[in-house]
Amino acid sequence: MISQDVSLMVKNSSAIRALFEDGKRLASQYGSENVFDYSIGNPNFPAPEAVKKAVIDIISNEDSLLVHGYMPNSGFPDVRAAVASWINKTHGTSFTAENIVMTVGASGGLNVIFRTLLNPGDEVIVTSPYFFEYGSYVKNWHGELVVVPTKAEDGFMPDVDAIAAAINKNTKALILNNPNNPSGVVYPAEMIEKIAAMLEKKQAEFGSPIYIIADEPYRELAYDGVQVPYIPNFYRNTIVCYSWSKSLSLPGERVGYLAVHPDADDSQLIFDGAVVSNRTLGFINCPSLIQRVVMRCLDEKTDISGYDHNRRLLYNGLRELGFECAYPSGAFYLWVKSPLADEKAFVEAARKRLLLLVPGTSFGTPGYVRIAYCVSPDMIKRSMPAFAALAKDCGM
Repeated sequence: MISQDVSLMVKNSSAIRALFEDGKRLASQYGSENVFDYSIGNPNFPAPEAVKKAVIDIISNEDSLLVHGYMPNSGFPDVRAAVASWINKTHGTSFTAENIVMTVGASGGLNVIFRTLLNPGDEVIVTSPYFFEYGSYVKNWHGELVVVPTKAEDGFMPDVDAIAAAINKNTKALILNNPNNPSGVVYPAEMIEKIAAMLEKKQAEFGSPIYIIADEPYRELAYDGVQVPYIPNFYRNTIVCYSWSKSLSLPGERVGYLAVHPDADDSQLIFDGAVVSNRTLGFINCPSLIQRVVMRCLDEKTDISGYDHNRRLLYNGLRELGFECAYPSGAFYLWVKSPLADEKAFVEAARKRLLLLVPGTSFGTPGYVRIAYCVSPDMIKRSMPAFAALAKDCGM
């Protein structure tokens, strides 16, 4: 028998992954060109050419024992120094290599930092809609995820007063995912300032630090000139989780970092704890070759014009059909209100039209669906008749 916790996790396994697998089955049955899989956020534009060149050069010219060997659990010192320098150049900060831990993607980084920070019963606040795995990552380390809803009429922006009301003596951290998955909303500087001011007051009230965990895998995916504020510049008790999965289209390489604000409370202890947690969780270290690759590609970016084109194409197409959508300023997701009271019934109706959408319940927000537009523009165009038929099926 497996553990009760894992048994429950298997039973409630990710709807997104299940839809992804369902899409494969439907494609074999109906033909891949007739199945419109909008379920998973898998980048569909290639990594920059510089990534390929870096891989070839490193494999050809760097010492094999270095490239494929162990290094400190925090990552290669020269990689960490380069990452710190890149952050400082980009955001006007003062990080050093001793604030950076290279991690197995942002998800690995989140598990590392929750393992480092949480005692049993500690609470981590998140606003909904939110990335569904946060609950698992917090529960892994016997913490409690506290969900604070947002409202459509407020543009799905965090409700600062509601967050303040949820904070108590057990609150250890607040997760801010900016740009947000699944809504595509970008929290502006004014919102971060309000949250930071509120947290400063709450820290004084309870006499203990409350950390912002800034989960930023979509930081580089912002449109229309929208700026994504860098949270460490607003609040010193910030720990950034970053990944190159989206910015360099490297999701399978599992490479990211934790950046612990140099002036955070217990900054050195957090860094030391994260290094130990990186090892004891079995990650040991971030994969070595890809560390050396990203060090050479820090100023590279995936061309997001294709995502921007898809965003407009899908948003305008669905709006013309009568669907109610939140206009996304970042990431590559469209957050759509279900025309049916039960969004799971809407998802099932969509499946009958071979449209694979993710129910909002998976993100802590019933009544909506997420549509990932990191797909080909041709697929979006071909799917519009199916969306039109779906609208009719739902009485729109």
